[in-house]
Amino acid sequence: MPETIEMPRLTAAELNEQIRVLVRRGLPAAAEEYQRLVVAWAEAMRAEQALAA
Repeated sequence: MPETIEMPRLTAAELNEQIRVLVRRGLPAAAEEYQRLVVAWAEAMRAEQALAA
């Protein structure tokens, strides 16, 4: 079974910056990466809000 590499969790702010970079470069070429980042950003926002509560 192949080993999965655990990626470090990024903060919502870090993910937001990556999204902004993709949009500046031109979204159509990076649509899949954009979608992945938006989902990860939403999850990070929920996690950060849960910690703040």
